[in-house]
Amino acid sequence: MEHPSDLIVSKGEPATLNCKAEGRPTPTVEWYKDGERVETDNPRSQKMLLPSGSLFFLRIVHGRRSKPDEGSYVCVARNYLGEAVSHNASLEVACECGLLLFLMDLEKL
Repeated sequence: MEHPSDLIVSKGEPATLNCKAEGRPTPTVEWYKDGERVETDNPRSQKMLLPSGSLFFLRIVHGRRSKPDEGSYVCVARNYLGEAVSHNASLEVACECGLLLFLMDLEKL
């Protein structure tokens, strides 16, 4: 199994958490965020399960009150012989603090 790596991504940008599992029969792959199954079959979710098993985010969603994409993710591959669980990978949204401080300094002028 190829395990996903931690990511730091800018808000609104695409991102991919990689996971690759091989086996016979070919395993199915599901993703979990903070213990909850990630919906990838709903077009409104902004997330897609790639054929390789990786999780693709069309754009990272992040707001002041809601941070639905930020968290700890695991990939689970299953077939009738068993399952394999990846290491945890964290997805964090990059802080735009420098821009905010710069704009605050401009207001003081």
